[in-house]
Amino acid sequence: MFIIYGVLILLIIPGIDYTIGFWTGANDWAKFPKGIDFVLQMISLGTQQSAFPFALFLTKKFYEGQTEYLKIEKQQKENELKLLRSQIDPHFLFNNLNTLDALIDRDTVKAKEYINRLSLIYRYLIKTKDAEVMELAEEIELAENYMFLIKTRFATDYDFKIEKKIDIEDKFIPTGAIQTLLENVVKHNKPVDGSAIKTVIYIDENELTVVNTKSNIISKNESFGTGLENLKTRYKFLSDKEVVIIDTEEEFKIAIPIINLVEEN
Repeated sequence: MFIIYGVLILLIIPGIDYTIGFWTGANDWAKFPKGIDFVLQMISLGTQQSAFPFALFLTKKFYEGQTEYLKIEKQQKENELKLLRSQIDPHFLFNNLNTLDALIDRDTVKAKEYINRLSLIYRYLIKTKDAEVMELAEEIELAENYMFLIKTRFATDYDFKIEKKIDIEDKFIPTGAIQTLLENVVKHNKPVDGSAIKTVIYIDENELTVVNTKSNIISKNESFGTGLENLKTRYKFLSDKEVVIIDTEEEFKIAIPIINLVEEN
């Protein structure tokens, strides 16, 4: 329909304008084109007169289409990121409540500290539920609280250490990234013969690396790899840098890029 209207406009408007020239005596009627010659003449005139405004119209429509596409794409990315962020281990609260229940009868002082740390974690999760990235300093604080819960629950089965080689201010990583990496350590490594699973978090200028020793017993958890896959997917939305994973017989190593918001934007 759009094409039909366009052709009619190309014929009618130039035709009226062209004919007026003959009616006013500006042109010789003897030279007035007949039949198909008239149609071809009008198409030629219409094309010449409307080419520039039509080009502007198409450019405007293209720009509007691109703007709408980018808007939809951005919204889709935000929705996918929120979905990925929402996929937190459903057993997290259940396991911690069980630990707390046992701790209350055994050590009330430590139970209070456990409650405080757990509340700090949930307060942070609520505060950052819509945040794509957070400051590294805050993420480390979350990780330290999470480590406390793990150590309290599993005693000496897991050992954690953080080595910071730089000033961590104004550094960013995906929200909850370190917690995801620590969850991966606990889920898929079970200590044997009293030998603890040792985990070290290294932080340098460009990346945060988590290295953990491995046990011969690997947890057959149904969600194996889900957290890491989600984290890798989130990086595709947030940065042009990739997550690097090195898995050997002795240790598991994963490096996540530190995000510089100025450079990424």
